Amino acid sequence: MERFKIDGHDLRNMVINASNNLEEKKEFVNSLNVFPVPDGDTGTNMSMTFRSAVAEVENLESNSISEVAKRIARGALMGARGNSGVILSQIFRGIAKGLEGKDEADALTLANSIQEGSKHAYKAVMRPTEGTILTIIRAAGESAVDSKESDIVNLLDKVCTFSESVLNKTPDMLPALKEAKVVDAGGMGLLIILKGMYKALSENIEARIEEVKVKNNEINKNKLAQASIKAEDIKYGYCTEFFVSTKNAMEKTSDFKKLLEPIGDSMIVIGVDDIIKVHIHTNDPGFVLSEAVKLGELSKIKIDNMREEHRKILELEYATTEEETYSKDEDVIFEEEEYAFISVTMGNGLKNIFSDLGVNSVIEGGQTMNPSTQDIMECINNINAENIFVLPNNKNIIMAAEQAAELSEKNVIVIPTKTIPQGITAVTVFNPESTVDENIETMNSAIQNVNTASVTYAVRDTEMDGKAIKEGNILGLIEGKISEIGKDIYEICDDIISNMVTEESELITIFYGKDCDEEKVEEFSTKLEEKYPDIDVQCYSGEQPLYYFIVSVE
Repeated sequence: MERFKIDGHDLRNMVINASNNLEEKKEFVNSLNVFPVPDGDTGTNMSMTFRSAVAEVENLESNSISEVAKRIARGALMGARGNSGVILSQIFRGIAKGLEGKDEADALTLANSIQEGSKHAYKAVMRPTEGTILTIIRAAGESAVDSKESDIVNLLDKVCTFSESVLNKTPDMLPALKEAKVVDAGGMGLLIILKGMYKALSENIEARIEEVKVKNNEINKNKLAQASIKAEDIKYGYCTEFFVSTKNAMEKTSDFKKLLEPIGDSMIVIGVDDIIKVHIHTNDPGFVLSEAVKLGELSKIKIDNMREEHRKILELEYATTEEETYSKDEDVIFEEEEYAFISVTMGNGLKNIFSDLGVNSVIEGGQTMNPSTQDIMECINNINAENIFVLPNNKNIIMAAEQAAELSEKNVIVIPTKTIPQGITAVTVFNPESTVDENIETMNSAIQNVNTASVTYAVRDTEMDGKAIKEGNILGLIEGKISEIGKDIYEICDDIISNMVTEESELITIFYGKDCDEEKVEEFSTKLEEKYPDIDVQCYSGEQPLYYFIVSVE
């Protein structure tokens, strides 16, 4: 079936079908992550990012391809998770720019927009690496422009074919991929999206977002967390969310925020291009909507009665097992502080450590569960401080944090901590008497001196750096690279510490995970003290999942 032009309706079907395609294959994409450790979440991050994008347009009535593309880009931006998700959001931001002002797009316009997506993706990465998702979107853009096709179906067919051929060459571009005998995970995720878009157009599919099944234990955990909130603590009863389509959105957000501040909390008002996203807890959603409609056209209106939901949750509380609970009281800050910290981590022990060090808000996340740009934005907006420092503590969260800082109107500084020990060190060296710039310099300098290692397990058979790895092997990683392979977590931990300790070493810090035996950990710690009598050995319960030990040597 030939198609010489597509409109917003077509693009909506294309991306929804692509999203369903990626959701179905996300575990396959996860399995392509080079490292055999249990944090292969590229597929999950890309799928969650893209589902956030298509949710913005599922019920959008506009058939303008420009409007649909803008909404997709906006949804991807706010839902971006992990580096792969952030890059994906930038790809569609570029595509939206290429389609700006168009009700329909011909093959040449679409081809140019794909190439624009490539340019935006490369700009988003400080040091682009070939053999990744960046290579695939560049291949897609170049093949689209070079094809000279007037039929969009044929255009997308050629884009998919050429992108797949380049994806198959990624092992030759990155030695780690070649050694693991896999192609790049992010590139595969993008190819799945492109193929999903091609299939929807070539087969004239009317797509609908497929429901994602959530495990019961995940539902119960969320319900129990909410059950810990007392009814009288719900000061504002209606969670109100919507979008406003308006010109000069960023210019209008400040006054609108000031208008809403007295009548609610948990407020997020973000303006980008011609869209304002609003989220607020209030007792008067009617007033919020009546004032918002003065700014422009409203869409995606969602109002939930939180008191009613809370009553239903309490009815189920006694049928569930005892779990960690969380009180919203911890997030309430009444007076503006000069400095505040946001940290990302997993495990109750690590959360408590950061809280004890003075971190204002801890976002649950890390390996396998990267918080989105919007998750970080919500946390930023819930803190009343002049200067807010964000500690990602994971290399795959840094880009989402930087994107949130860019979107926020507050002074948000991302300290690019890649590990938990780096995050703890950054907080420790912070001096409230120093200026912002002095603290930034001090923290960035300090984290460079933190050597980090970890002990985890292999999730599949593979070969890396000439080492044969079997599923279930215990792995010792130093600065993210596999150093030791064995069967005993304590022997592996001992080995990696031996590799890290030097004559200048003064402190060994160990955070042990939730799967460790406390008595055995104490015995291990005692042996380390005997082995390194001149080095201080500290051991803490981090309760982190997936990693038996997180170790730093300073």
